[in-house]
Formats: sequence, C-alpha cells, structure tokens
Amino acid sequence: MAQEKTSVVRARDVMQKKIVFIDGMDTAREAAAKMRSEKVSCLMVSKRHADDAWGILVVQDFIKGVIIAGRSPAEVNVYEIMTKPVITVPADMDIRYVARLIYRAGIRRAPVVENNELAGILSLSSLILENELF
Repeated sequence: MAQEKTSVVRARDVMQKKIVFIDGMDTAREAAAKMRSEKVSCLMVSKRHADDAWGILVVQDFIKGVIIAGRSPAEVNVYEIMTKPVITVPADMDIRYVARLIYRAGIRRAPVVENNELAGILSLSSLILENELF
C-alpha cells in the first residue's frame, strides 16, 4: 500500500501576520491600552538600533512585573518587564520543530523571521485553534 505524500507545513503557513510594536520607553499602562485597542496578546518591543535584539511583552509580563510586584502601571516602563532577547523561528521551519522548540523553551509564542525581518508571530494555541492542521 503506497503512502500518501503530505506536504510540509512551514512556520510562514500558520503564523499570524499582524505584528504590533511598542517602544521600550512606553509605560505598562500605554502597552496594555495598545494591546486592548489592537486586540492582541503580545507586543513586539522595537529595536533601539540595528544591532539590538527585539523584545516581547506578553500578558504574563504584566502579571509578574506589575500586578504581583505591586507597582503602578503608569510608573513601569516596558523595558523593565519585557522579555529580551526573544527566541525566534525561521519562516521556513517545519511546524513540528517549531512546536517542539516553543514547548521545550517554555514559551507560548515566537516571532517568525524571514530575511532578517519579522514576518509574523506563531503561538502554540494558534497552531491548534486557528489553523486546520488536524
């Protein structure tokens, strides 16, 4: 019995293309407002210069760096609570390996890079819930 040949699904095939950026000097309050208005669960923190690394700000960063710490969101800058550097994945990476990397690294999402530029964001939940992989 011949096996059916399946095509490989790549990160670019399932990534979300909407990327919302914020400056590291903005406050946590401004970041939360931007997340609400843009309807996103993470923000990419812009590079300060060409050799800099991207940062990422997720809901868990607010919980740990603002709420649990008992700090005022108006007095906390994004750079104080963001994660940097960010684990990224190449756009042509097989999603089986992307899922394994994200899971083992203990993160929920990873930016997708193509030609040294951010092309999108991939999350574990988007692999299952927002795409017809199964």
